[in-house]
Amino acid sequence: MRLSAKAQYACVAMLELAANYSEGQLVQVKTIADVHGISQRFLVQILLQLKVNHLVRSIRGAAGGYQLARRPDDISLADIIQAIDQTAAPSSPVLNALKPPAAVQVVGSGARERRHRQPAELKPSPAVQAVGSLLQELDARERQMLAEITLSDLVRRTEQAGAPSYQI
Repeated sequence: MRLSAKAQYACVAMLELAANYSEGQLVQVKTIADVHGISQRFLVQILLQLKVNHLVRSIRGAAGGYQLARRPDDISLADIIQAIDQTAAPSSPVLNALKPPAAVQVVGSGARERRHRQPAELKPSPAVQAVGSLLQELDARERQMLAEITLSDLVRRTEQAGAPSYQI
């Protein structure tokens, strides 16, 4: 599964907010952007999408900022990625490439000629079916894993790795 840069930055921003959740502390966009080298304008777009999807809340003003809308235990990576990318299609471009091509029907002639795509009546070969089935299974496992990993899990992993503290 390939994650967009936007989804990756959203996960980083949410991890930052999760690390500050227990203190109930608001985190400012500038702080997250500076610590992680993310454009503030891009980060604001990301946080607004997360807010629309009820993953974060914001407080306006000089002392304002963002915080998680739910406990870190209740927010999975799948929640974040879904909020940002909002795709229901298979994530693997290979899956899409394995679909039979559409047949092209030419209607009219000369300058008025138009081409219409119609679903092909082709059945994929057994090899294509086997590879496609395997890729669908891998995609399902990736989605399941993302649904099982919470922000709390990521905070623990960060602490265990000895990474710098996300406390601001």
